[in-house]
Amino acid sequence: MNVSKCEQRVLHALAQGGHIAYRKDVTGKIVEVLCVNREGWVLSDCTLAIFQKLRRRRLIASHASMPYRITRDGLAAVRPQLDNR
Repeated sequence: MNVSKCEQRVLHALAQGGHIAYRKDVTGKIVEVLCVNREGWVLSDCTLAIFQKLRRRRLIASHASMPYRITRDGLAAVRPQLDNR
């Protein structure tokens, strides 16, 4: 599966325990997303367009109105990266 560099960054942050918080407008449409890694830092690469692409491809999912997390398909699509700590 072809996954862009920005999508890889978001998936990698989610695979390490992060989540994507979202805000809806009065009609129920998602208007703002915020990708937070497990330490609480915000990933600026996660835009609404990237979020929509990941959701459309079912690489991320939300259950019971909780923040979006990575799915098994998303874990399979992410390439391993060195963790620079």
